[in-house]
Amino acid sequence: MTLTAPLPQAPLYPGDFADPFVLHVDGTYYAYGTGLHGQAGQRAFEVLSSPDLIHWTSHGGVLEPLGAEPLDYWAPEVASENGTFFLYYSVGHGDKHHHLRVATATHPLGPFTDLGLNLTPGELFAIDPHPFRAPDGSWWLFYARDDLSGERPGTLLAVAPLQDMTHLGEPQTILRASGDWQVYQRARPMYGAVYDWHTLEGPFVLYREGRFHLLYSGGAWINETYGVGHAVADHPLGPWTEPLPGANVLRTAGHLRGPGHASVTRRGEEDILVFHAWNEARTRRQLHAAPLRWVNGQPTALPESL
Repeated sequence: MTLTAPLPQAPLYPGDFADPFVLHVDGTYYAYGTGLHGQAGQRAFEVLSSPDLIHWTSHGGVLEPLGAEPLDYWAPEVASENGTFFLYYSVGHGDKHHHLRVATATHPLGPFTDLGLNLTPGELFAIDPHPFRAPDGSWWLFYARDDLSGERPGTLLAVAPLQDMTHLGEPQTILRASGDWQVYQRARPMYGAVYDWHTLEGPFVLYREGRFHLLYSGGAWINETYGVGHAVADHPLGPWTEPLPGANVLRTAGHLRGPGHASVTRRGEEDILVFHAWNEARTRRQLHAAPLRWVNGQPTALPESL
């Protein structure tokens, strides 16, 4: 019997690797992250490969930039369908005017070429696309979008059916901020007004034991308020509820500072949570991984001592 090596608590890769997403294809893990921004002819989104989730090799950027204009490319995720790999991401200027786009390639290492489509032309701001294939074969795109209504305005979570891999149906809000831990900034000037801005972002969906489980990040990615919460539903459209409100999947603890924007992959029969956290100098968000345990239906990657 081959014993699986434990995952290290230290960062898995020394470079800046925010918003990590891991795709497992033919025995190899591919990690995609925010970092390279497609400027001066450079491809966006660094991709790493690994045979074991522990030892990683960089292959540089994977997305051909949209053009010569400097842009900010955020939060890539990749789905495979009928032999084609679809990379979903957002692009904008700094933290403004982001919309979702899609690019394709014939291999996980790319290069990916954008298809020239704005998937979210009706949104004020849209980031963090997460393609999800339900057990019935239907595809859905979960993402974060700005919404100024309700008691806690800010960035919330939505989902839209993928009519095909490159076109969205009607989006629907699925989860709004519910607590102060999700505050991004008090008295934040936005859209010509001032709000106590709340943020829910980085959605990732799992189907386990007959239910859909949504992991999401809340709070401010720039500091230690950032963490990962959890909601459940019986259908991708919801209704979604939080059995245990708060950052109960992952939060600042021990050696981790501001951990979040998580995805999940499998290692054998084990769920592995992949996420970023700040280095001690707060200069880089680095790649981490930890076993995702299930305790009475609640996923958590927190140390058992907490």
